[in-house]
Amino acid sequence: MPRSSLCRLLLALGLATSPRAEDGPQQFLENGVTAHRGNSSEHPENTMPALASGLESGADWVELDIFRTKDGQLVVTHDETTGRVGDRDLVVVESTYDQLKTVDVATEFRRREGLTLAQLPPLATPRLEDVLRLAMAQRRARVSIQPKMDCVREAVALVKALGAEAWVGFNDGDLGYMSEVKRLAPGIPVFWDRPAGWDVDADLRIARERGFEALVVNHAGLTTGKVARIHAAGLSAGAWTVQEADLMRKLLGMGVDRIYTGRPRLLLDVKKSLSP
Repeated sequence: MPRSSLCRLLLALGLATSPRAEDGPQQFLENGVTAHRGNSSEHPENTMPALASGLESGADWVELDIFRTKDGQLVVTHDETTGRVGDRDLVVVESTYDQLKTVDVATEFRRREGLTLAQLPPLATPRLEDVLRLAMAQRRARVSIQPKMDCVREAVALVKALGAEAWVGFNDGDLGYMSEVKRLAPGIPVFWDRPAGWDVDADLRIARERGFEALVVNHAGLTTGKVARIHAAGLSAGAWTVQEADLMRKLLGMGVDRIYTGRPRLLLDVKKSLSP
């Protein structure tokens, strides 16, 4: 993303403030709201507008997915190919970044929402570096990186090169990937994703042994008792991916600490309504 465009986006979203050297990680929000693929209910998923809106929405974390392109660029996209969201179907790892930029990844969202090109102009796949630079211009929300392929080493190297350690975490269900994060950068938090049929005893033991901070479980695999066991193990309990207000209330009632949602503003409203 050109620097001039980045600056305009920051200004438009009220994020164009430079962090002060004396500010520390304690300045970040801690409210248990993760914007899944950015604010993906209001903008096309994993695009700069969705991610910038996620940072601005009041969520304390913004989740995104990454692949490595043929020419070694780390790009933000969920699928192995661009066909689901874009107007062309390219294999991400077999394409250069310049080739990927020709795909309009707002196509599916525009069609689904009944928008015109004038209302939603074409959008390109962003680079992870551009998103991290955007995040580093504020100290409210952090970015949770989900590697969709074996690119953890490159992602951690980029984070360190930018000095972005305080702004990032990693999440995924691949134990090897998440263990590699802790080996390379022990201070970066890891949110280990688990399926609905997770093995409570084994997964809690592994998470503690590897130094992970949280288990994030498919919401169908959580009960009040299982959440209590996660807490008893000294870990944070998360749930993915939740879009309905009633389910949000149910999970919060179970004691879930963090919910991944494409509707961060809705979750914030639900949490506010439950506050004493």
